[in-house]
Amino acid sequence: MVEKRDDQAARDKVLSLIKDAHIAMMATRGEDGHLHSRPMGTKTVEFDGNLWFFTDIDSPKVIEIRRDPQVLVTYSDESKQNYVSISGVAEVIQDTAKTKELWSEAMRTWFPKGAEDPKIGLIKVKVEGAEYWDSPSSTMLYAYGYLKAVTTGERPNGGENATVRF
Repeated sequence: MVEKRDDQAARDKVLSLIKDAHIAMMATRGEDGHLHSRPMGTKTVEFDGNLWFFTDIDSPKVIEIRRDPQVLVTYSDESKQNYVSISGVAEVIQDTAKTKELWSEAMRTWFPKGAEDPKIGLIKVKVEGAEYWDSPSSTMLYAYGYLKAVTTGERPNGGENATVRF
């Protein structure tokens, strides 16, 4: 059963699960109605209720977001068995001050002209909700789960799963 939460501790849990993730998958709805997902580098310095991403202002995802701003952003850390799905409303903005605030030299790979490149857009995702799965990751816990399934026919506790309203 998925637990439903709207408390600050649950929001903090979501943030703790994504804080070290540098790449997310962002899904938008294309003109054909199908979902399109692509890897995006997350540029959240301090969580202000929004996730931030750099984009080329002429990319197809910009058109998709302007047509339908609902997005889904997912993170996974297989080594820790942590998974997070975040839904929100995206907005494409061009703001040189915010771009400079979020800029890191690694971004020059995609924007060789630097933080003042006129082709830089920012995707601001206002987080509305999230769901997370925080599963035990040790080999011993998996071995126990397997043994329990084989001997009792029951599934082991798969860890914590909750939906969180922001």
